[in-house]
Amino acid sequence: MKIALAQLNPTVGDLNGNLEKLKLSFAEIGLAGADLIILPELFLCGYPPRDLLDHNSFVNQCESALEELKKISALYPKTAILVGTITRCELTHGKKLHNSAVLIENGKTLFTQHKSLLPAYDVFDENRYFEPARNVSVYPFRDEILGISICEDAWNETDGPQHHLYEQNPLAQLSQAGATLLINLSASPYYLGKEKIRLEILARQSQRLKLPLLMVNQVGGNDELIFDGNSLALNCAGNVTGKAAQFNEDILYLDSDELKQTAPTNSSLSTTSDSMAQLEKALVLGISDYFKKCGFKQAVIGLSGGIDSALTCALTVKALGSDNVWGITMPSPYSSDGSVEDSRILAENLGIRFDIMPISPIYQDYLDTLEPLFEKRPMDLAEENIQARIRGNLLMAIANKFGRLLLATGNKSEMAVGYCTLYGDMSGGLAPISDLPKGLVYALSHYINQEKIIIPPATLSKEPSAELRPDQKDQDSLPPYDLLDKVLALYIDECLDAATITDQEKFPLETVSEIIASVNRNEYKRRQAPPGLKVTSKAFGSGRRMPIAARF
Repeated sequence: MKIALAQLNPTVGDLNGNLEKLKLSFAEIGLAGADLIILPELFLCGYPPRDLLDHNSFVNQCESALEELKKISALYPKTAILVGTITRCELTHGKKLHNSAVLIENGKTLFTQHKSLLPAYDVFDENRYFEPARNVSVYPFRDEILGISICEDAWNETDGPQHHLYEQNPLAQLSQAGATLLINLSASPYYLGKEKIRLEILARQSQRLKLPLLMVNQVGGNDELIFDGNSLALNCAGNVTGKAAQFNEDILYLDSDELKQTAPTNSSLSTTSDSMAQLEKALVLGISDYFKKCGFKQAVIGLSGGIDSALTCALTVKALGSDNVWGITMPSPYSSDGSVEDSRILAENLGIRFDIMPISPIYQDYLDTLEPLFEKRPMDLAEENIQARIRGNLLMAIANKFGRLLLATGNKSEMAVGYCTLYGDMSGGLAPISDLPKGLVYALSHYINQEKIIIPPATLSKEPSAELRPDQKDQDSLPPYDLLDKVLALYIDECLDAATITDQEKFPLETVSEIIASVNRNEYKRRQAPPGLKVTSKAFGSGRRMPIAARF
C-alpha cells in the first residue's frame, strides 16, 4: 500500500483555508498514486482550537468542512484520506465532542476512531472539551489492518521507563486487536529536546509491539505554540525509515511493505540536529506564522543597543524580510553613545529602516509635571520606569499609525523576576524571545553571527544594562545570569523548592530564596504580558498557571 504523510500547516478556525490547502496537496498526492493520505490531528479546524469548540456555529462549520472533504475525495476514488477533526459525541452524558480521526474514501466515511487519552498538563486542556473514546478498534484497509491513534495515545508506555499518566496503552490495545500498521495523527508542540523524546517513545512502542508505526505531525505556529513537523515512519523494529522536514510543510511518501523490514536506521534520517539551528528555525517560523495568521505584515521594534532587542530584530528580519521591519532607538539622558551606535550598526547590517527618536525632552516634561506630587522624594524605580513607558507609548503610537505590530523584546530571565516594566518594554503584540533564558539569548546570538556579523560585537561583549539611571548594570539588581538561569530552571521547570536547590547546587540559600520570591511576586506582570513563543519545556503563559493573589 502506498501512503502519503501530509505534514501541513493549518490555521486555527480557517476551515476553508485548510480545505484549500488540502485540495492542493490532494491533487499532487492523487497523481502520485497514493492509496492513503494521512493528515495531522484536528487538521480541519487547526490545533489547538480552544474555546472555539464551545461555539455551536464553529462545530457546524467543522461538520460542513468534513462533508466538503468527502466531495473532494470522490474526485480521487482510488485514494483514501485519514484526517483529524472534531465529531459530536453521541453519548447522553459527558462532553459534547470527540477529538477524532476519520477515514474517508470515494465520498464516504469508512471508519472513525476517537482519541482515548486526553492530556490536561502543560499547554494541553483537552479534557475541557472532549469525551475520551470508550473503545479502540482496528480497520482492515487494502492489505493492512489499520490501528489508528491520536497524538497522546502513543505517549503512554505503561511498561516504559517514564512515569505514565493513564492506565491504558491504546497502541498495545490496537496491537492485541490485530493491527498490522499503527498510525498516529499528531499535533505535538515543539520545545528544545522534544524531537528526541518523541522519537524515543515512538521507537520503544514500535519495538515492543513489533509493528511499523507512522506519525504525521502538524507543522507551523499557532499563537504561542510552534509545531515542528518531523513526521516519522518507523519499521517493525522501531527504526526510522522515513522522516519529513523540520519546520516546513512536507509530504512523505512510503510503501507499507517496506515497513515490514527490520533494516537499521539510515544515518541520513537521524532526528538529531544542531540545537541553535533548530531554535532559530523554530522562532522564525513562530514569528512568521503569528504575523501571517493574525493579518500583520510589518513589525516595529524598539532597539536599545542591547542583546535582547538585537536578537529579536535579527529573527524578525529572517521571518518577515528587511523591508518589513522598522527599528527605532529612543535615547534618554542615561543612554550611552555606544548603545545608539550599536543600534544603528545592527540596522545597517540587517538592511532595515532605522530612526532615532530622543525622549529626554518628554522625560523632563514628565518629571516637571510629577514634581509637585512626588514631594521631592528621591529618584527611584518610578522615574526609571517613566522612561520605559514613554518608549512603549511612542512605539505603540507608531505601530497604530502605520498598521504594524510592535514586538516586545524581553527574555525569560527578566520576565521571571519582574525585571521589566508594565506598559513600557512589555508593550507589544508578541514577545518572540520571552521563553529564552539570558544564557540562551547569548548562545543563539553568537550562532546567528557565525557566518556573517549581524549583531554588533560590542552588543555581545558589553555588560547588560537597562540604562535607566547613571552607570546602571543588570547585575546591580540581579544575581549573575548563569546562577539566575540555573535557579529559574530548577524552580520553574522542575518545581524544586529553595532548600532542595541550595543542597543540589550549593548556591547561597538567601540568594535562591530571593529569586524564588521575585518569581512569585511578579506573576501579576506576566499575566499582562504579550504572548510569547514556547521553546522550553515550561514556558510562561498557558502552560504555567499560577495564582496572583497568593502567599506561597
